[in-house]
Amino acid sequence: MLPRGSSSMPPPPNPAAYFPPPRVTLPSGLEILRTYSGAVIFLEILFGTIVWILVASTQVPLPLLQGWVMFVAVTAWFLSVVFLCVFLFGYANRIAVNWNQTDFLFHGVTFVFYFGAFLLQAATTSLHYFPRKFNSTTQEKLLADHEYNISIAASIFAFATAVCYGCSTALALRRWRL
Repeated sequence: MLPRGSSSMPPPPNPAAYFPPPRVTLPSGLEILRTYSGAVIFLEILFGTIVWILVASTQVPLPLLQGWVMFVAVTAWFLSVVFLCVFLFGYANRIAVNWNQTDFLFHGVTFVFYFGAFLLQAATTSLHYFPRKFNSTTQEKLLADHEYNISIAASIFAFATAVCYGCSTALALRRWRL
């Protein structure tokens, strides 16, 4: 018989003991900007800002295509800023997440979306010589010459941003698998 006040059941486990520690191979604070990954994330934010500005500065001839480009550019820019801030302010060491896997998944998915946005922006740019209205007697182009130049620049920077996300994906895969 058990003494009074004791129980045959073991004490409940401490829930904090079952959370795995965060797995981070990137440094926190300003040291992240001294790594290749931090520099590429900074370039993603810079080039993404330029894409966002260039697409927003044109008259949108095809709202469906360029609306998706704007959505991808703004969403990727915002999430990249949040991701960089997590490491800049040291939250990566406090949140129990496998940050190497999260880094790979985030940049991989964003690369696919940004490459698609680049293709849509390039497709919009390639329609420069098509007439705005097919039944019209006037030959007004879909994109004016100034907007065509801006659209070319947006396509180039969207490609550069997609390449940056691809490089981040490769760096994150290497960190995750090591």
